[in-house]
Amino acid sequence: MPLVESLPVGADTAQWNVWGTVARVVVSSRADAASAAGEAAGIVRAELAAADEACSRFREDSELRAACRAGRPVVVTPLLAALVGAALTAARETGGDVDPTVGAALCGLGYDRDFAALTGRPVAPAVRVFATPDWRSVRLRGRELTVPGGVLLDLGATAKAFAADRAAARVARELGIGVLVALGGDIATAGPAPDGGWRVLVQDGPEDPSCTVRLPAGAALATSSTVSRTWGRPGELLHHIVDPRTGRPVPRVWRTVSVAATSCLRANTLTTAAIVRGHGASALLGRAPSRLVTPALEVLRRGGWPT
Repeated sequence: MPLVESLPVGADTAQWNVWGTVARVVVSSRADAASAAGEAAGIVRAELAAADEACSRFREDSELRAACRAGRPVVVTPLLAALVGAALTAARETGGDVDPTVGAALCGLGYDRDFAALTGRPVAPAVRVFATPDWRSVRLRGRELTVPGGVLLDLGATAKAFAADRAAARVARELGIGVLVALGGDIATAGPAPDGGWRVLVQDGPEDPSCTVRLPAGAALATSSTVSRTWGRPGELLHHIVDPRTGRPVPRVWRTVSVAATSCLRANTLTTAAIVRGHGASALLGRAPSRLVTPALEVLRRGGWPT
């Protein structure tokens, strides 16, 4: 995952590994920073566990997997309904560039388990590519979800960002403090920010271009990458951002795309769609504060992204 870190790390910070990346929680506005960070981390862990039970495509017992197997309308929990609703909204807003029906295609490419378990494992000698149904074939009416037979939903493009937003909001609401929740490249904040804002280092890897930005209270940041989550075999290196139209990883026009927005979900929707759009990313991003890095490590800044 992209290396996007709040600075500095201290008593006000808690972090752990989850979902093949690093979760980090940073708090402000409390004298007992270590205690507050521990309380906040407990809330975030609970939110992530609930999201995993609801929508993981790697768990046979997840609610999402059961809904996909049903092949008929099923009533789902409010959390799964919200998660699927967020994914369908992202698909609609991006003209299908961010499509939750790519699950079978990802499995066919070998991404059929948590990425931490995938690392270092060669894919099958012949990578299979499954036809990808259109996201409009999925129906969500209130809490009634219908997934057509043979369709496997993958909410990876939106669920982590949704969970970051939800967890940060809950921490601020229940503890009355400012908080930054970072799940790999997805960062959400809520409540009051430290003096001068949240300092965030944006860098995909140790040798990549870096910059430090300051996020005001309530702002969010997301980074999507075509080089961090990779797997495959000699001669073929695959990554996790799939073009819904081909069922294949998108060409690497951009190494990374970072976007700041008012929610992590919105920021992540834009970064993923920009990777899929390739050379059309600038038109998609418009005036959104964004930073695009080419495979040659050239940096393009848009929308007031700081130099």
